[in-house]
Amino acid sequence: MSDASIPMTRTGLLIVDLQNDFLHADGAYARGGQGAASIAALPGRLKPLADAFRAAGGWIISTHFTLVPGKGGEPLISPHLKTLRPFLRKGDFAPGSWGHQLVDELAPSDLQVEKVAYSAFYMSRLEWMLRKSGIDRLVVGGIVTNGGVASTVREAHVRDIEVVVLSDGCAAFDDVTHQTAIAALKPVARIATIAEMRAEASA
Repeated sequence: MSDASIPMTRTGLLIVDLQNDFLHADGAYARGGQGAASIAALPGRLKPLADAFRAAGGWIISTHFTLVPGKGGEPLISPHLKTLRPFLRKGDFAPGSWGHQLVDELAPSDLQVEKVAYSAFYMSRLEWMLRKSGIDRLVVGGIVTNGGVASTVREAHVRDIEVVVLSDGCAAFDDVTHQTAIAALKPVARIATIAEMRAEASA
C-alpha cells in the first residue's frame, strides 16, 4: 500500500509513544507493574533503523502520550484510562517532564507531537508538521500495535499519507493481540520488517 519510490527525504520514521514513563524502570508504568518484554525490546530494535534514516536524510518523528495538567496540576485523564491504569498520578506523562520524553536510545527526534488520545492526529499538529516538512510517507513503529499504532495508521490512510507498518517494530502487551492488529492493518498500509526498511533506507 506504500510507494517505495518516495525518497527518504520525504519519509518519516514515526516512533509512537516510546517514552520514559512507558518503558524506563523508573517510569510510571514500571511503578504500576505494567510492561512486556516485547515492548521493552523495541528501542534496541528500532535504533539501527533510526540511524539509517538519519544517514539517508529521512525524518525522525516522535509522538508523546500526554496527560495534560489541569487545576492544581492534576492530570486530565479519560475515564477509560483511569479504569485501566489506576496507578497514574500527578506528574506522569506531563509535558516537558522526564517521563514524557522519548527514550534516550532513540533520541533526538526531528519533530515531536503531543498525543492526548490513541491517534497521533487527534487534536494535534502532526498533519500540519508533515505537510510543512514535505513528508509524504510514514514508517511506523512503537506502542501499542492495537492502540496508538493502529489508530494513527488508519488516520494517516484517510489523509492520503503513504504508510508502512513495521511488523517487528511494534508491540502490544501480548503477541496474539499484536499479530491480530498487524493483520487488520494490511488493507490500509504496507507491512514490512525493520530489515526491509533498513535496506531501502541504505539503497
